Amino acid sequence: MTEAINWNKVKTYAFSIIVPLALGALVGLLTSGSMDYQMLKQPPLAPPSILFPIAWSLLYFLMGVSDGILKTKGLRDSNLSALYYAQLAVNLLWPVAFFVLKWRLFAFFWILLLDALVIAMTVGFYRRDKTAGLLQIPYVAWVLFASYLNLGIVILN
Repeated sequence: MTEAINWNKVKTYAFSIIVPLALGALVGLLTSGSMDYQMLKQPPLAPPSILFPIAWSLLYFLMGVSDGILKTKGLRDSNLSALYYAQLAVNLLWPVAFFVLKWRLFAFFWILLLDALVIAMTVGFYRRDKTAGLLQIPYVAWVLFASYLNLGIVILN
Protein backbone atom coordinates (compact mmCIF):
# COMPACT_ATOMS: atom_id res chain seq x y z
CA MET A 1 0.00 0.00 0.00
CA THR A 2 1.33 3.44 -0.87
CA GLU A 3 0.76 6.38 1.38
CA ALA A 4 -0.68 9.56 -0.15
CA ILE A 5 1.53 12.61 -0.09
CA ASN A 6 0.58 14.97 2.70
CA TRP A 7 0.86 18.30 0.88
CA ASN A 8 0.42 20.28 4.10
CA LYS A 9 3.55 18.62 5.51
CA VAL A 10 5.43 19.23 2.25
CA LYS A 11 4.45 22.93 2.33
CA THR A 12 5.41 23.22 5.99
CA TYR A 13 8.84 21.68 5.42
CA ALA A 14 9.41 23.71 2.24
CA PHE A 15 8.55 26.97 4.01
CA SER A 16 10.61 26.04 7.08
CA ILE A 17 13.66 25.28 4.92
CA ILE A 18 13.29 28.17 2.46
CA VAL A 19 13.00 30.89 5.12
CA PRO A 20 16.47 30.50 6.72
CA LEU A 21 18.10 29.67 3.36
CA ALA A 22 16.59 32.71 1.64
CA LEU A 23 17.38 35.07 4.53
CA GLY A 24 20.94 33.73 4.73
CA ALA A 25 21.37 34.20 0.97
CA LEU A 26 19.98 37.73 1.18
CA VAL A 27 22.40 38.69 3.96
CA GLY A 28 25.22 37.06 1.99
CA LEU A 29 24.38 39.19 -1.02
CA LEU A 30 24.06 42.36 1.04
CA THR A 31 27.40 41.81 2.79
CA SER A 32 29.39 40.31 -0.10
CA GLY A 33 30.94 43.63 -1.10
CA SER A 34 32.29 44.10 2.41
CA MET A 35 33.90 40.70 2.90
CA ASP A 36 37.52 41.16 3.92
CA TYR A 37 38.08 37.76 5.56
CA GLN A 38 41.00 36.89 3.24
CA MET A 39 42.84 40.10 4.15
CA LEU A 40 42.65 39.57 7.91
CA LYS A 41 45.26 37.77 9.97
CA GLN A 42 43.74 34.38 10.70
CA PRO A 43 43.90 32.29 13.88
CA PRO A 44 45.06 28.67 13.64
CA LEU A 45 42.48 26.31 12.10
CA ALA A 46 40.85 29.12 10.10
CA PRO A 47 39.17 27.54 7.07
CA PRO A 48 39.30 28.96 3.55
CA SER A 49 36.53 31.46 2.80
CA ILE A 50 34.90 29.13 0.24
CA LEU A 51 33.83 26.85 3.12
CA PHE A 52 31.58 29.44 4.77
CA PRO A 53 28.71 29.62 2.24
CA ILE A 54 28.70 25.82 1.98
CA ALA A 55 28.62 25.36 5.77
CA TRP A 56 25.97 28.03 6.32
CA SER A 57 23.75 26.65 3.56
CA LEU A 58 23.87 23.21 5.19
CA LEU A 59 23.23 24.67 8.65
CA TYR A 60 20.27 26.77 7.43
CA PHE A 61 18.88 23.66 5.73
CA LEU A 62 19.19 21.62 8.94
CA MET A 63 17.65 24.48 10.90
CA GLY A 64 14.68 24.42 8.54
CA VAL A 65 14.32 20.65 8.75
CA SER A 66 14.25 20.81 12.56
CA ASP A 67 11.70 23.61 12.41
CA GLY A 68 9.61 21.56 9.98
CA ILE A 69 9.72 18.51 12.25
CA LEU A 70 8.43 20.52 15.18
CA LYS A 71 5.75 22.32 13.17
CA THR A 72 4.38 19.20 11.49
CA LYS A 73 4.16 17.42 14.85
CA GLY A 74 2.57 20.44 16.55
CA LEU A 75 5.48 20.72 18.98
CA ARG A 76 6.34 24.42 18.59
CA ASP A 77 4.91 26.84 21.11
CA SER A 78 5.18 30.63 21.12
CA ASN A 79 8.25 30.62 23.41
CA LEU A 80 10.19 28.20 21.20
CA SER A 81 9.12 30.12 18.09
CA ALA A 82 10.36 33.36 19.63
CA LEU A 83 13.68 31.72 20.53
CA TYR A 84 14.03 30.25 17.02
CA TYR A 85 13.41 33.58 15.29
CA ALA A 86 15.54 35.51 17.81
CA GLN A 87 18.57 33.30 17.15
CA LEU A 88 17.95 33.58 13.42
CA ALA A 89 17.83 37.39 13.63
CA VAL A 90 21.01 37.55 15.75
CA ASN A 91 22.66 35.13 13.32
CA LEU A 92 21.74 37.25 10.30
CA LEU A 93 22.92 40.50 11.90
CA TRP A 94 26.35 39.16 12.86
CA PRO A 95 27.89 39.50 9.35
CA VAL A 96 26.62 43.08 9.19
CA ALA A 97 28.47 43.93 12.41
CA PHE A 98 31.59 41.97 11.49
CA PHE A 99 31.99 42.67 7.77
CA VAL A 100 29.97 45.77 6.88
CA LEU A 101 30.48 47.86 10.01
CA LYS A 102 33.88 46.27 10.87
CA TRP A 103 32.87 46.17 14.53
CA ARG A 104 34.97 43.09 15.24
CA LEU A 105 34.93 43.29 19.05
CA PHE A 106 31.21 44.09 19.13
CA ALA A 107 30.67 41.16 16.73
CA PHE A 108 32.47 38.88 19.19
CA PHE A 109 30.07 39.80 22.00
CA TRP A 110 27.17 39.52 19.55
CA ILE A 111 28.23 36.01 18.60
CA LEU A 112 28.40 35.07 22.29
CA LEU A 113 24.73 36.06 22.45
CA LEU A 114 24.18 33.87 19.39
CA ASP A 115 25.98 30.97 21.11
CA ALA A 116 23.61 31.20 24.08
CA LEU A 117 20.51 31.46 21.88
CA VAL A 118 21.54 28.54 19.65
CA ILE A 119 22.29 26.31 22.63
CA ALA A 120 18.96 27.24 24.26
CA MET A 121 17.13 26.61 20.98
CA THR A 122 18.85 23.26 20.52
CA VAL A 123 17.92 22.17 24.04
CA GLY A 124 14.33 23.32 23.47
CA PHE A 125 14.15 21.43 20.18
CA TYR A 126 15.63 18.31 21.77
CA ARG A 127 13.14 18.36 24.63
CA ARG A 128 10.29 18.33 22.13
CA ASP A 129 11.79 16.01 19.51
CA LYS A 130 15.18 14.30 19.78
CA THR A 131 15.81 14.34 16.02
CA ALA A 132 15.00 18.05 15.75
CA GLY A 133 17.48 18.75 18.55
CA LEU A 134 20.23 16.45 17.31
CA LEU A 135 20.09 18.04 13.85
CA GLN A 136 21.22 21.29 15.50
CA ILE A 137 24.45 19.87 16.95
CA PRO A 138 26.46 20.88 13.82
CA TYR A 139 25.04 24.41 14.19
CA VAL A 140 26.11 24.60 17.84
CA ALA A 141 29.59 23.34 16.93
CA TRP A 142 29.95 25.73 13.99
CA VAL A 143 28.80 28.81 15.93
CA LEU A 144 31.21 28.00 18.76
CA PHE A 145 33.98 27.60 16.17
CA ALA A 146 32.94 30.90 14.56
CA SER A 147 33.20 32.52 18.00
CA TYR A 148 36.78 31.26 18.27
CA LEU A 149 37.54 32.66 14.79
CA ASN A 150 35.96 36.01 15.66
CA LEU A 151 38.00 36.30 18.86
CA GLY A 152 41.17 35.23 17.06
CA ILE A 153 40.64 37.89 14.42
CA VAL A 154 40.04 40.53 17.12
CA ILE A 155 43.28 39.57 18.87
CA LEU A 156 45.43 39.24 15.72
CA ASN A 157 44.21 42.34 13.94
